[in-house]
Amino acid sequence: MEENVRNTHTIQANSTIGEVQIADEVVAIIAGLAATEVEGVASMAGNITNELISKLGMKNLSKGVRVEVIDDTVTVELALNLDYGYSIPKTSEVVQEKVKTAIENMTGLNVMEVNIRIAGVNMERTR
Repeated sequence: MEENVRNTHTIQANSTIGEVQIADEVVAIIAGLAATEVEGVASMAGNITNELISKLGMKNLSKGVRVEVIDDTVTVELALNLDYGYSIPKTSEVVQEKVKTAIENMTGLNVMEVNIRIAGVNMERTR
């Protein structure tokens, strides 16, 4: 059986030390973490809530996130569930900025687009 092949991208190459590669899934995890830190985001669509992340591991955080890396450019698509009562446009804008900043700061890749799909609204009142 063939092992799962992951798309990886070289983000740093130095002939005297070596190179640094990053997998698409790592970029997706960074995006998912950044998105779920925003107030008003209940969870990634089809994903676990923040409370369960430590129990189940980070790999599940990439669900609901699709990334495409071409050369040094990243396009991100997120599917989110928002908490009831939050402005969808304002919350989405904060998510877009936070995801873009996190990916660029952590990987050095350029984020061209962060597209968001609101998949649901969490009706539970936590206030």
